[in-house]
Amino acid sequence: MPVYQRERRFIAGVRMGAAPPNPAVLVLAAGFSSRLGRPKALARVRGVSLLRRTLLVISGSCAARIIVVLPRAAARLRIEGRGFRALFAVNERRAEGLSSSVRRGILRARYSPAVLLVPVDLAALQRRDVIRLMSRWRGTRRRVIARRLGERAGSAQGGAPLILPRWLYPRALAVSGDVGLRKLVSELPAAQRVLLNLSSAALDVDTPQDLRVARDRMHRSRITP
Repeated sequence: MPVYQRERRFIAGVRMGAAPPNPAVLVLAAGFSSRLGRPKALARVRGVSLLRRTLLVISGSCAARIIVVLPRAAARLRIEGRGFRALFAVNERRAEGLSSSVRRGILRARYSPAVLLVPVDLAALQRRDVIRLMSRWRGTRRRVIARRLGERAGSAQGGAPLILPRWLYPRALAVSGDVGLRKLVSELPAAQRVLLNLSSAALDVDTPQDLRVARDRMHRSRITP
């Protein structure tokens, strides 16, 4: 079946309330945001926090279980998550870098057939790209489905947002540092991964300049989830 037909069937299933098997969704929101100078998850674009916007995008794309990985003292983040059927997982070891949030989320979702990892700082992420990820995973569930980041040393690079199948959980749990799963994905054989061009995932917020760019772009384009 052509890819576009699989995507149409997936979208139809979401709209009709069907319940196909879905990965658990891990929203990574426990970082220190040291370069931004404030919690990324609470930064607002068009009056909506990045955490709430991410939850709007995910909840409107699939009927998956959502797990938000957050720091210990995060009452404001929990408030932003009100109204969504989301679980919260506290990362007590966030000083160890992004990989610690990945590990915390995977352990919470360890019985899921796969996990979709979504950083909270993707300010322009849209439902269509989340649906594309989900659709491709349903057609090839043992592969990693990830955003294409470009090439390095002649090898295609992949990163978040990405879907990681359960057979790779042990390898993901062994990752350390602040790189996340990018290195793991990029070192997989081509037959074990699918890389997609996800244009709405290209804008991430790391610095005050990034936030200004995101606000300006969202204002001019009137992008909605």
